Amino acid sequence: MHRSKRLPLAAATVVGCTLAFAGAAGAFPALPGVSPAQPKAAGVPAPTLLSPGLAQIEITRGSEALDGGTSAVPYYGYDGDGPLLPAPGDLPTASHTVEATKTEPDKNTYLVLKGQTGPDQSYDYGTHFLFQGHEHSSPGYITRINLDADAAHRVTLMATQDVKGNDLANIDGSTWDPFAKRLIFTTESSSAGEYQATAGYPSRVRDISGYIGRGGYEGVQNDSAGNLWFVEDVGGAKGTVNSHAKQPNSFLYRYTPADPYHLTAGGVLQALQVMSRRTATPIVFHSGAADADILSNDTRDLRTYGLTFKTRWVTIHDTAVDGTTPFDANSLAKAAGATPFKRPENGVFRPGTDFRQFVFDETGDTDINTEAGSQDGGFGSLFRLNQANPSANTGSLNLLYRGDATHAAFDNLAFADNHNLIVVEDAGDTLHSQRNGFDSMWQLNAAAGYGNPATPAPVRLLAQGRDPSATLDSAFLGMTGFQNDGDNEITGIHISDGDASVSGILGVKTPRPLVAGSAWRTFYTAQHGDNVTYELILHR
Repeated sequence: MHRSKRLPLAAATVVGCTLAFAGAAGAFPALPGVSPAQPKAAGVPAPTLLSPGLAQIEITRGSEALDGGTSAVPYYGYDGDGPLLPAPGDLPTASHTVEATKTEPDKNTYLVLKGQTGPDQSYDYGTHFLFQGHEHSSPGYITRINLDADAAHRVTLMATQDVKGNDLANIDGSTWDPFAKRLIFTTESSSAGEYQATAGYPSRVRDISGYIGRGGYEGVQNDSAGNLWFVEDVGGAKGTVNSHAKQPNSFLYRYTPADPYHLTAGGVLQALQVMSRRTATPIVFHSGAADADILSNDTRDLRTYGLTFKTRWVTIHDTAVDGTTPFDANSLAKAAGATPFKRPENGVFRPGTDFRQFVFDETGDTDINTEAGSQDGGFGSLFRLNQANPSANTGSLNLLYRGDATHAAFDNLAFADNHNLIVVEDAGDTLHSQRNGFDSMWQLNAAAGYGNPATPAPVRLLAQGRDPSATLDSAFLGMTGFQNDGDNEITGIHISDGDASVSGILGVKTPRPLVAGSAWRTFYTAQHGDNVTYELILHR
């Protein structure tokens, strides 16, 4: 096992399989909720509703021309392969595109940096920046929103190719690694690269999938030891009997570099294994047995309040032994007996725990008819992984929150202080229609016992609407030749003070968003439709 350097950790109190954490709850304001979700009606756009205590500022939108853009990549949220809106009466066909491909800017990463440049060498680009990879573009690309800049320099195209001249794949997750001083961008594919990229213009992008593997890596996060954690979203097979539910098919990974300051110096990739409470053996993926896994006792146990499970990390790839040829992490995780989950999307370390608690979510089946229902994870779940330190090989897992038709399809996560967790949904057009409600942004308490009926329910901070462009796309959805998604999706919720040092790793400090005079800022993107990125602020 490679050993990485890590920051000193405060002393932990270990009690059985749980950890006692210190630290104040922080100062996130108590905000009134929004009720209900915005309803969905064919052909009808809807406004986004926010808690009376919140307001949002538009940072940029998809039609904003890129600083340094190209004919293939001219706009923040659109490729150059068609008009930004269909002509009246125009319909898609197999050989005709009615509108440009919408690139879907995904996870946001906020950094405060000095000395950044761009295509205009005479311009001062400021010090506050928001980076994104784009999920549905050809080629894939990286953008930087220059938060201090004027309109002409507002969004810079940073890269469309890697250092070898290969086009970038579509990008989902991102984070800043302060040890390696690189942005980390992940793709949701076992056949595409995973990247590290410099923050400076133009960004130099390198495929590092020979080290960290290739998988449906939706989320990526650093810990204080210099490890990288990956949360995978790979949809499983539908059951034959349970035809509206999917087999758990995705894994949680941890990459331990030999040198955290140089990720390509080699390292070990591990996957999380969870032990059954019934048999004391690992809960594993069963090939060709989708129905059996969908409604297994272990599947239900994992999503049962009050149960705690032993965990351990199993090594699936070691560059010292296996070399640096890109590899399929999902296949190796299955072969090693790691435990599959139902489409995890993202994970974050809870502040105040010295990186001893990692909270991650599942999206679930995004179908109200799922035979898995709430008890078997059909609507998604939130889990807490506890360890003695971030590099520990063993730990424990328990359920934080079990989704239902109203609270479903969890996507991005961000802590607003030591306890308050902000969770956004990605339910998709089908579930939107089935439950007659668009996505929501929820506030939960990560320290709460949600299995207790006395525990207050999550608070809806934002009820997402649907912009006119997404409303039009929803009408086209399913037509031959139409390549875009329909309803808007909340993505990229990100709360950060922009600190690019090791002390700025999310989880080190107690966040203080929406607090007067605080450097902490909150961003999210209304993906699809107009592809607008917003900053949330207190309503004055």
